[in-house]
Amino acid sequence: MNRVVITGYGVASPIGNDAQTFFNSLKEGKNGIGEITQFDASETGITVAAEVKDFPFDKYFIKKDAKRMDKFSLFGIYAALEAMAMSGLETEQMDVDRFGVMVSSGIGGLQTIQDQVIRMHDKGAKRVSPMFVPMSIVNMVAGNIALKVGAKGICTSTVTACASGTHSIGEAFRNIKHGYADVILAGGAEASINEIGISGFASLTALTNETDCNKASVPFDENRSGFVMGEGGGVVVVESLDHAQARGANILAEVVGYGANCDAYHMTAPNPDGSGAGKAMKLAMKEAGIKPNEVNYINAHGTSTPANDVAEAKAIQYGLGEFYKDVYVSSTKSMTGHLLGAAGGVEAIASILALQHQFIPPTINITKQDPAIDLNVVVNKAIKADLKYAMSNSLGFGGHNAVICLKRWEA
Repeated sequence: MNRVVITGYGVASPIGNDAQTFFNSLKEGKNGIGEITQFDASETGITVAAEVKDFPFDKYFIKKDAKRMDKFSLFGIYAALEAMAMSGLETEQMDVDRFGVMVSSGIGGLQTIQDQVIRMHDKGAKRVSPMFVPMSIVNMVAGNIALKVGAKGICTSTVTACASGTHSIGEAFRNIKHGYADVILAGGAEASINEIGISGFASLTALTNETDCNKASVPFDENRSGFVMGEGGGVVVVESLDHAQARGANILAEVVGYGANCDAYHMTAPNPDGSGAGKAMKLAMKEAGIKPNEVNYINAHGTSTPANDVAEAKAIQYGLGEFYKDVYVSSTKSMTGHLLGAAGGVEAIASILALQHQFIPPTINITKQDPAIDLNVVVNKAIKADLKYAMSNSLGFGGHNAVICLKRWEA
């Protein structure tokens, strides 16, 4: 079995599009939520979202790319290229048949789907763009990344709604652990801040209708009322330890465990007893070879919906047993909003940074923690902490649960 490490990451997010800005924002508890600017949302009843600001399109793309790829693909490619740059990977010096891409999305090219359905309705079926399918299908974020970097190994998109990014990293970990690849770009990308995306989730009553940006995404707070839609991409370089050391790579963290299962309970609601996600946490710890009392930090799914946060609290209690109050918990969705299929990628990066720099990013804007959520939540300000193991939880519609366990790098 191979040991598996992280050697680079890239991020496009509501709180920063480069490594240093993203790190600073996590430490400072920066709120990336603001009024929706991408379209007139007045009819949806929703006024706020967590948009990517000042996306550096010109760094890797030309004008034509925006007409040939949906924004979710652009976010994914950008994050992947940033991750490769940090890692020092050069395709020319690799066995490209053992270089893979496992990057996904929860929904895919939703803006393209919306635009082309309107075009068909207004102008007729013959006027649908020939780029409609390759711009909208979910797997094209992985396909486009592979095309860009010349990766000819495994190339997949594991689509499990809001657990997609974490499942992708977990599956990349397993592929490398068992020797099927040397390096895999893994994570997620999403771009669903548009009329149909906001309207669809609003009709489910999943989104908050709070207008105050500082009260909108408040995981674990007793006044939480729904999640805030986010967008962006998060990709990590997952690599075998031998391959990383052979090329002198800077190792950021080690991936040591992965848990994946299903609630088989409800289309959109988590099992209220938390057993599904709790068992996924146990699976991740078992593979890591650690006990519950060794886990120091959990980057929670923490969506700020009434049902999720209570169920996840029960899951953490189920997974860690008597030690659940000893582990630090926070939800970075309080800063980034919910990036759906990209959440797992971005939150894995937050967890890596926590291990690297020995701090817990906060859950911001909490005024009063819900008494029903009996967890050791890090509230409003980052704290220093001695961290060795961190877990990142992602839970998706359909009952999908994904947990990765990361370890502070020690040679």
